[in-house]
Amino acid sequence: MDVLYLAILIFDNFNLYIIMQQHFEHLLQIRHLLKNQLLGTSLEDLAYVPDGFNNTLFWNIAHCVATQQLLIYFLSGTSFRVDSYWVEHFKKGTLPQLSVRDDEVEDLAYLLIRTAEIMVDDYDNKYFQHYKNYTTSLNIEVKNFEDALQYNIIHESLHLGYCMALQKALIGEKLKYTNG
Repeated sequence: MDVLYLAILIFDNFNLYIIMQQHFEHLLQIRHLLKNQLLGTSLEDLAYVPDGFNNTLFWNIAHCVATQQLLIYFLSGTSFRVDSYWVEHFKKGTLPQLSVRDDEVEDLAYLLIRTAEIMVDDYDNKYFQHYKNYTTSLNIEVKNFEDALQYNIIHESLHLGYCMALQKALIGEKLKYTNG
């Protein structure tokens, strides 16, 4: 019986490892798409709030980094992996900046990828041993790192979609002012 139990335990751990690797890959895919939007958009457009929107492209992308730090690090009782500036200025409830500098874009482009990579390393090194339960604004209960990562992917996917809608709105407004 002990051998069977051990075999099941090993199989379950291997399955969790495979699932987590897939989640990490999905997060990096989303982060690369966000980085491409960030680097492919002018400073003016990154800081513009189109009609019908509340935030800018830059805010939405930086908000993804801030929220990841809160969901993954803060709720696990560990230190942020970014300067607190990013969390304080781009967490839920903050307002967008109406100007963006080149160095901020460069920093955010770096953080998008690097914070995802660091999180994987931290996970592999068993950094997330404790977690404070949290119910998200979508009423999803997050009880551990694995839940937090899954929710973070949902959250960043929503903001990626929001960024795509902002891009279309920017194009629409430019056409309206060019033709009007």
